[in-house]
Amino acid sequence: MAELELRAISKSFRDQHVLRDVSLQVPDGSFTILLGPSGCGKSTLLRIIAGLESQTSGQVLIDGKEVDHLPPAERDIAMVFQQYALYPHLSVRENLAFALKMRRVPRDTIATRIAEAAQLLDIQTLLDRKPKDLSGGQRQRVAMGRAIVRKPKLFLFDEPLSNLDAQLRTSTRIELKKLQQRLQATMIYVTHDQVEAMTLGDRIVVIEGGRIHQADDPQQTYNTPADPFVASFIGTPPMNLWEGSLMTEGGTTVFKGTGLTFPLPAGLTSSHSTKKSAVTIGIRPEDIALRESPGAVPVTGTVELVEDLGADLLLHCRVGELRLVVRRARRTDRIQEQTVRLFFPLDKLHLFIDHRRIDTPTAPPA
Repeated sequence: MAELELRAISKSFRDQHVLRDVSLQVPDGSFTILLGPSGCGKSTLLRIIAGLESQTSGQVLIDGKEVDHLPPAERDIAMVFQQYALYPHLSVRENLAFALKMRRVPRDTIATRIAEAAQLLDIQTLLDRKPKDLSGGQRQRVAMGRAIVRKPKLFLFDEPLSNLDAQLRTSTRIELKKLQQRLQATMIYVTHDQVEAMTLGDRIVVIEGGRIHQADDPQQTYNTPADPFVASFIGTPPMNLWEGSLMTEGGTTVFKGTGLTFPLPAGLTSSHSTKKSAVTIGIRPEDIALRESPGAVPVTGTVELVEDLGADLLLHCRVGELRLVVRRARRTDRIQEQTVRLFFPLDKLHLFIDHRRIDTPTAPPA
């Protein structure tokens, strides 16, 4: 396997900047997810790593060696695309063997690698079938097998599960995670689906507007998002966010938003409050309580809609002019159109100033 390093990668198409000074290190044996909305530059970055696109500036290094001058075939990288790209006139066995034959790999070695990949992916019974006789999930496993038999330094995946239905996507995702753990391979996986990112990767790189907003492990990304974009993109439903300002009233730092005012934990710097800084406050839907607790800010809201997800409920509430979502454990009674008391634990609030995270003390104000 291999370690990948990107140094200040930028890419422009005429006057359109797709990637802006992207630097990243991918450790050997890691499963790294490139996550972001459509058009953010994640697939372009993957193609630059593979050598299918050339960057405007910057360097790509594999195991410490610059590979920008090497064509795709010489980078020892295997890429699995969104489309399966199988040869329809060849059997599964022949599809798996094709790249190895082109490299003049000995026949006995080809047979051994095909047998190993077929066992890993549980496609032994499919080897003599043509692609038209396979389901979508089976075709995707064959596409992954074609990458595995090459034994490359890096595996690249460009949204490989997006064409599968929801149930098949879930099962294939589990298979892919198990496969990476067995192979201990270095994999880079592009997706816009944050559920895939959270469940598959041991590291998530959140990209938007051609820039990396945060590169961290999944739980750290979820619990301590670096900025409001990461906070809103990670999580289903996303974090509740409100814009407002900080002020000092009687020695206490107070957040003031449209129709929402409450004190914040002690310890915020006076410079933030005296300048009446523009800030964004956030709280996860599951962190909002319906019962009073020490150090929690009470607000009154009206439940406009209840989404029943089976295991739990999503309460869509209105607080003045604001909207927020509350995740609650499943209940038998219905509270739609009712007025409820909501409580924001101060230690669960997320504060962003100038689009950057500010870690607030966990103790409530005295």
